[in-house]
Order: sequence, then structure tokens, then C-alpha cells
Amino acid sequence: MTSIIKIAAVTSFFFSAYGQAFSQDSPLSATYDCRKATSSVKIDGAVNDKAWQDAAWTPYFIDIEGDKRPAPYYKTRMKMLWDEKGLYIFAELEEPHLQGTITKHDAVIFQDNDFEVFIDPDNDELNYYEIEVNTLNTIWDLMLSKPYRKGGKPDNSWTATGLKTAVKLNGTLNNPADTDKGWSVEMMIPWKAFKENRVPAINEIWKMNFSRVQWDFEVKDGKYVKKKDPESGKELPEYNWVWSNMGVINMHIPESWGKVTFVE
Repeated sequence: MTSIIKIAAVTSFFFSAYGQAFSQDSPLSATYDCRKATSSVKIDGAVNDKAWQDAAWTPYFIDIEGDKRPAPYYKTRMKMLWDEKGLYIFAELEEPHLQGTITKHDAVIFQDNDFEVFIDPDNDELNYYEIEVNTLNTIWDLMLSKPYRKGGKPDNSWTATGLKTAVKLNGTLNNPADTDKGWSVEMMIPWKAFKENRVPAINEIWKMNFSRVQWDFEVKDGKYVKKKDPESGKELPEYNWVWSNMGVINMHIPESWGKVTFVE
């Protein structure tokens, strides 16, 4: 199943801890050389275009708290490209139980399993962007003037004009009777979607991070439902698996994001 939508920008997250994060120059922050595409990229949720052959995969995602927590039990990795039109992102997510329910744009997408993008073009930790997408290709795009811990609030009025996304499912959605292989997300975020509205210079660095939200589900009456703590009756907390180590359960620490360098 493949679905394609023109949409908007970057993801949300939870912040149950505000402990010491890694500094801006931490050697633990991930880095990535984003190569310029040498040919066109079709946004269809697949990685078949010739241009993608030149893009390196990231290492598999780690837990948001790094070595404090066990390694993710499903694999996630991604790759990136750029050209004069925009930024291209492809993510591959291993998942034996494909789940998705949210269909409303700008809903709280991370209540489903999802993939999330965070971008700070000028690296000032202000006015940064977030895009979330679930298996139904439903998008939440928003901008934050500053991190939540500093009084920032999500601005859902921001829309990534011209954004294209596609999701491809390798299995069947919301069917506990079978075992799936996973899903992939492909997107192109135009430079004009950002308020900065400019093409990055060669060797320019942008702070970014990428995340996967994963909930524990069980099957009841033939449907996926989130597992609950048997004592409190509350839903078990989600897992947060990321590209660049945050050290705490809080994606909204832009100074701790990884560094993406735009190269030829």
C-alpha cells in the first residue's frame, strides 16, 4: 500500500525529564554528510531511485537515553539527499505489527507509532520545525519559537508549503492475524517551506534529529490496544528511538541534536 500526500513539517515529543543533556559540541552527537542528488527523486515511499544509491544509511537508531536504556528491539535507519528544491529524507522502519489510527492533519500523531523529524536551520535553538508521520501518512507539522522547557508553545499554523510525503507498507495495517515486515517513509521538504527560505551553502551545517515513537501493543477482540500497567491501569510509556543521542527523554533540546552537513 502506498499513499502520497502534499503536506507539512516536523514532529513532536514528550519531555518527562529535563536532566543534563549533552552539550552542543558533544562527541556523542551524530553527524551526517548529506549529498546533493545527482538525479530526480520520486516521492513514492520506496528507495528505488538512482539518486538514493549515492546516499549513505545512518547507523541504526538508538534509545533516546543512549546506553542508559536497552537497545531498540526493532531496527530503524534513514538516509538524506538535497538539491536546489529541497531536503529529501527516506526512513526504513522494521515492524512486525503495523498499526495506525490517526487520520486528522495536525492531530497528536505520536499517539500512534510514528516517525519524526526535527530541524533547526540556523542552529540558534529558536524557531525550529517538527514533522511527524504515521503509517497512514497523516502529518503533524508545527514550529516552535523555543523549546518547551523555556516556555515555547507549538505553532500548528505553520505549514510546510509544497511538502510531499509517501508511506509504503510492507505488510497489512491493523491486522494482528499476520506478521508484517515494516514500513518506510519518504519526504521532500522544500526550502521555501522554512521561514529562512534559502538553499544551504556547500558545507553548511544544520542541527537536526530524527525519532521513532514505538508503543507496546497487545491484541484484544482482534484489535491492537496499548498495554497498560496492571497496577495503575495507565498506558505503558512509549519507547523513543533516535538518530542522535539525547541523554534524556526530551527531543526538544536542539543544542543536543546531531549535525547535518550539506556536501556536493
